[in-house]
Amino acid sequence: MTQKEGEAMSFIDRMRPAPGLRVLITAGASGIGAVIGKAFLEVGAKVMVCDIDTPALAAIAAAHPGLLTETADVSDAGAVEALTSAVRAQLGGLDVLVNNAGIAGPTGTIDTLEVDDIRRTLEIDLMGQFLVTRRCVGLLRESRGVILNISSVAGRLGISLRTPYAAAKWGIVGLTESLARELGPDGVRVNALLPGIVRGDRIEKVLTARAKAEGITYEEMEKLYLQNTSLRRMVEPEDIASMALFLCAPAGANLSGQAISICGNVETL
Repeated sequence: MTQKEGEAMSFIDRMRPAPGLRVLITAGASGIGAVIGKAFLEVGAKVMVCDIDTPALAAIAAAHPGLLTETADVSDAGAVEALTSAVRAQLGGLDVLVNNAGIAGPTGTIDTLEVDDIRRTLEIDLMGQFLVTRRCVGLLRESRGVILNISSVAGRLGISLRTPYAAAKWGIVGLTESLARELGPDGVRVNALLPGIVRGDRIEKVLTARAKAEGITYEEMEKLYLQNTSLRRMVEPEDIASMALFLCAPAGANLSGQAISICGNVETL
């Protein structure tokens, strides 16, 4: 049964993204990006993920035959140009861009960090979102699409010993709010997602590095992190993916320019 013209959409239908959305997810071969990609596939989207990890791309493509993959480094303008050409050729346009690519960056006091490590973190975590967005924005204007920029709870609180990462994530929030104003008249919505302590390999590496820098055990560091979270628990990758789906559904049609924390209310870092 099809919906009659002028008939109000049910609340359940409002919570579902329309089938057939064309979605690009950067760094989508593993972690949060992969879970977001699987979520969009489940609701009938046509999904392309890019990554620098070619074996991981092959693995996720084998697990999900309908998934499109491209190898691309988002900090490389030439690679981004080639990625955009692949989007046009294989997706035929773009409805949703998920700027997910990012690295944890170095851990240490500002005077001990290597310049190359600082620069690389900013190039991937922040500049990469500029490069991908500037090449995809024409397609998104055509579709009146959605941009989801993955920031972090470190983009609203700051975090000692990881200043390059925090600076980049704060920058993403500024990029998001600015793009929402710039692209709103074209019907393009732009929001930032701020994950907290997300369960997975990445947080384990972060906690291990931080514990080493502060001279405590991994278990002690994990306990400290969770004590600073109101709900005292980690976030699941599926929580981030669920919010991404909501923001691309009719129910999220008037949400733009927002920095949305999905973190169990992290109070401090």
